[in-house]
Amino acid sequence: MPEKKRIPLFPLGVVLLPGLPLPLHIFEERYKQMIAECLEREDVFGLVAYNGTEIKSAGCTARIIEVLKRYEDGRLDIMTVGERRFVISEKDESKTYLQGWVEFFDDEEEELEDRDRELALKGLILHNELARLLSAEAPYDGSGAMELKEISFVLAGSQGFSLDEKQAFLEMTSTRQRIRKAVPALEKLIERYKLTLEIKRIIGGNGHPPSVLGERE
Repeated sequence: MPEKKRIPLFPLGVVLLPGLPLPLHIFEERYKQMIAECLEREDVFGLVAYNGTEIKSAGCTARIIEVLKRYEDGRLDIMTVGERRFVISEKDESKTYLQGWVEFFDDEEEELEDRDRELALKGLILHNELARLLSAEAPYDGSGAMELKEISFVLAGSQGFSLDEKQAFLEMTSTRQRIRKAVPALEKLIERYKLTLEIKRIIGGNGHPPSVLGERE
């Protein structure tokens, strides 16, 4: 049977993916309490995407790896990292913050081939190219011993993908499918952003061009 556990839930307008970092600013009283309890127990909480009307049923646990800053009024800046994916089977509103009974899931076992790794490494190059275009940090060079599943989540977490697109990547249970969907999508994002830059250059605009990618978030 799938492992089942009750964890605190944090609905937020982002998608957290396994292995990826996410800084958070904690200011609401209920979440101050939640984070304090997680720190005391050295336990995780579940981050679930919230689009303003709906809380997604699938999410990812977040482990607090560092408290970056504590404010006098109790607010916190923390750094988290995604760990395990889950599906909410039952919500629990007995505390000030939302909790949920969740069941964890992972990718299916697959026989991945050399061409899958080649495509994944191509994806890392595209991921870094997009990050450079957006003036963001690009820490992945493909030289480390990253597993293909890890790479697939790096690609899925690229800037420019919408909330729903990242949620779809989160819910996929095939590493191969995630890579094969992410790489051509990254190619299209880069092509569109370069086109935006070229149009801005032609019309002689000043300053940083408005990003087509940003409008999709």
